[in-house]
Amino acid sequence: MSKKLKLGVFGLGSVGQGFYELLDQSKNPNLEIKKIVIKNPTKTRTIESSIFSTTPTDILDDPEIDIVVELIDDAATALEILKLSLQKRKPIVTANKKMLAENLEEIFWLQRKYDTPVLYEGAVCGSIPIIRNLEMHYAFDTLESFEGIFNGSTNYILTKMIDEKSNYEEALNKAQKLGFAESDPTLDVKGYDAKYKLAITIAHSFGCFVKPEHILNLGIDKISAHDIRYAKQQGCAIKLIAKAEKIGNKVFGIVAPTLVPVENPLASVKNEFNAINLIGASTGLQMLTGKGAGSLPTGLVVLSDVASLASGFKYSYPKITNDNPVVFETDALINVHVSFSEAGAIRLTDFEEFTGGYQGEDGHFMTGWIRIKKLAEWVDRNDLSVIVLGDTPFKVYESKKEQELSLA
Repeated sequence: MSKKLKLGVFGLGSVGQGFYELLDQSKNPNLEIKKIVIKNPTKTRTIESSIFSTTPTDILDDPEIDIVVELIDDAATALEILKLSLQKRKPIVTANKKMLAENLEEIFWLQRKYDTPVLYEGAVCGSIPIIRNLEMHYAFDTLESFEGIFNGSTNYILTKMIDEKSNYEEALNKAQKLGFAESDPTLDVKGYDAKYKLAITIAHSFGCFVKPEHILNLGIDKISAHDIRYAKQQGCAIKLIAKAEKIGNKVFGIVAPTLVPVENPLASVKNEFNAINLIGASTGLQMLTGKGAGSLPTGLVVLSDVASLASGFKYSYPKITNDNPVVFETDALINVHVSFSEAGAIRLTDFEEFTGGYQGEDGHFMTGWIRIKKLAEWVDRNDLSVIVLGDTPFKVYESKKEQELSLA
């Protein structure tokens, strides 16, 4: 980098503040923030106010600004900024996982149309360089599956609930005070945040685009004391796991609380840390781990993306090909443990294959293979707690009619 590159930054929240601090500390002579567009000009800040603006065109229409850094929390506005940046041929770094997940296929084609790159490592798994690894290290390996802890907030909450015996409300409150969870924690605890990250990771892992609404997400807010006892009896930890698996030319995926056996390295990942296990045909099992929540870890990844753009790096999407296209399948069989307090809350016929259960004064549970579409019917039921059995893969679902034809 010989030319000094000027940056235009949208947003100065937690990640934006971390990005600014790290760039300032780096004393990088080749990168300079020229303008920061903020929403609230009356808010007290420690940064020199001369670079602040409330007008997006001060960045988008400035020919001196080389790279746009988008760090706002409004997905619709973020998409508008991204599109305008590409139209102006300004490379852009973003960490908005919701915007990316909902529009990634369009963003893929926009990059090609305008021959201008978008980088978004900070949108997935905090400080872990998972997208970069999928783009480069795994470009020529056939990935079979991956599973991971994609949300640091929920992992912190579960750590407090299981290791320190805090109840859910206490653990959530601690996470909010530390800045790991928002005042409205719905996106984290219900699994939406992890689902957005899963959709992005699927595109880079298997070469298929999937809309977030096609992925089932179950949260941690219904985990009971019974579930925690059961997990310990089975020699497992409970983690909110985002997982995907490729079977033939189909990809299956889900986000759900999962019983992770202690021999699985994910079981030992604590607090706000994220981790991902990848299984490749050539590489076998490999694990990446790092901090998944916080201003500085994510801000550092954003800064790394900026430096990468300055060096000419862009995503090549090596798994996306017209040959033998891969598709996301919305239904499969998955092995689950379902606990409930009222007898008769669910039935044996809800399962495609029932494997066991318990009925007692302190509660009831059933285990077995069940369709993902059946689980989707239970998302809003507060009387059920669903936990995936993490040592089992997906099974391709076949209707009874398909099974009869196969036998014939």
